[in-house]
Amino acid sequence: MKPLRAGTLAIVLGGAGACLVLAGLAAGANGWSVDWTRDGDLIAQIRAPRSLGAWLAGALLGTAGALAQGLFRNPLADPYLLGSAAGAGLGVVLALAGAGTFGLAAGGALAQAGVVVAAFLGALAGVALALLLAGGAARPTVLLLAGVAVGVVLTALADLVLVSAPEALRGRQAFLVGTTGFLGWDGVAWLGGMLALALAVGMRHARALDALVLGEAQAASLGLPLARLRLLLVALLALCTGSAVAQVGLVAFVGLAAPHLVRQLAVLTHAPLLGLSALAGGALLLAADVLARTVVAPREWPVGIVTALVGGVYLLVLLRRRGWSGA
Repeated sequence: MKPLRAGTLAIVLGGAGACLVLAGLAAGANGWSVDWTRDGDLIAQIRAPRSLGAWLAGALLGTAGALAQGLFRNPLADPYLLGSAAGAGLGVVLALAGAGTFGLAAGGALAQAGVVVAAFLGALAGVALALLLAGGAARPTVLLLAGVAVGVVLTALADLVLVSAPEALRGRQAFLVGTTGFLGWDGVAWLGGMLALALAVGMRHARALDALVLGEAQAASLGLPLARLRLLLVALLALCTGSAVAQVGLVAFVGLAAPHLVRQLAVLTHAPLLGLSALAGGALLLAADVLARTVVAPREWPVGIVTALVGGVYLLVLLRRRGWSGA
């Protein structure tokens, strides 16, 4: 297949995202409907923020995946590698346990807001702890190992909290499988702002990612302040991941698969790759959300389960084509 131009691919992915937003507006518990006279409030207050929020969260995960794979020069790098997922999970468990201690209803607005904030701060704290243990971002392999260690420890701490507060188990399980059901307009505004910031900063410093493809020595010879730029991009990766995870929970494979999909279709430097990965990630997560809402309607599947199933099959097919076949 001949590689596509970046502009052509942007039009295709953007068009797919727009069509999926329209599908999200029509997808409901009772089937497909866009009757504004009957369902206007439902569409405006529930389906619209949910659909737009799912696209924005997927776009952030796609951007984070492109950053992670560029930083670690590893096509299997995932946005959750540096302890952000475990940190967010611990933050959610602490928030839910605290809500039970202070008598807050698990579904109440105050408790939900606390979970979102706790997940975001927990994700950032997980990455910060990995950076502290690794002595910064100058040694990617050490940072990666520190992230794995932090993930194991923070997950164990979350399990320990659950022993003392088992009432938080159900809320943690909902977070782990991912959901877009709690997205509102406030969440959409937050996700949109974070995506705009991430793309602006990421594209401005994408030259560092291009240089790292050549290797550490070649990148250093170009005169780029690699240590500072790598630290900045790791912080940006944490911000993207934490923002998405705080709103939709742990959604598997979107951050891993989106950059892969883009690279399958076009040959790009990292600046356009970041933008196109955002478009691909948004389309992937929104497609999974629409499927999760409609396949067993009026019930719903957790969106994280859908992305895990589809993403797992995609990676198996990719391995079959490139690895097992000897290509």
